[in-house]
Amino acid sequence: MKTLQHFFDRNREWANSITEKDPGFFTRLAAQQKPEYLWIGCSDSRVPATQIVDLPPGEIFVHRNIANLVVHSDLNCLSVIHFAVEVLKVKHIIVCGHYGCGGVHAAMEDTDHGLIDNWLCHVKDVRRLNADMLDGLADNEKIDLLCELNVREQVNNVCSTTVVQKAWAHGQELSVHGWIYNIENGLLKDLGTADS
Repeated sequence: MKTLQHFFDRNREWANSITEKDPGFFTRLAAQQKPEYLWIGCSDSRVPATQIVDLPPGEIFVHRNIANLVVHSDLNCLSVIHFAVEVLKVKHIIVCGHYGCGGVHAAMEDTDHGLIDNWLCHVKDVRRLNADMLDGLADNEKIDLLCELNVREQVNNVCSTTVVQKAWAHGQELSVHGWIYNIENGLLKDLGTADS
């Protein structure tokens, strides 16, 4: 059995370098979790939430899944939103998709991908509801636009959750944002979908 020892070695080097720069960092981090942001992003390994916005551990509460979906029957995602909003009292929920998303690309294809097709039917719904906007575009343009439209739909889904509706009804400071990340240049784009 392989132990992946190189991960433990790198972890020790990382922890030592953090402690050298800031001896009290881990003590403070262990004392309390108080992020202001919930990040709902794609599971894609090329889109690490804290890294692309240059924040240290403890600053962003993160939920990731294939194609950054917020589905009304996904108790995992809804539980994360609930904990973030009601317990952590985050002030911002960010839904962040990315161009070149494999899940979105798979949802554009008319082939069998197995179990994942059950999950991707939500992206296919976004595709179907926006067919008029997607018709006539080149394949790469369709995928990029569908990535953006999917983020917009997930922002709407976040805003429709009972947790967010309750927070707003009670005057809690909470904004929901839709962003997209470009893997090719490392830059984020605000899709102008903020709601509060």
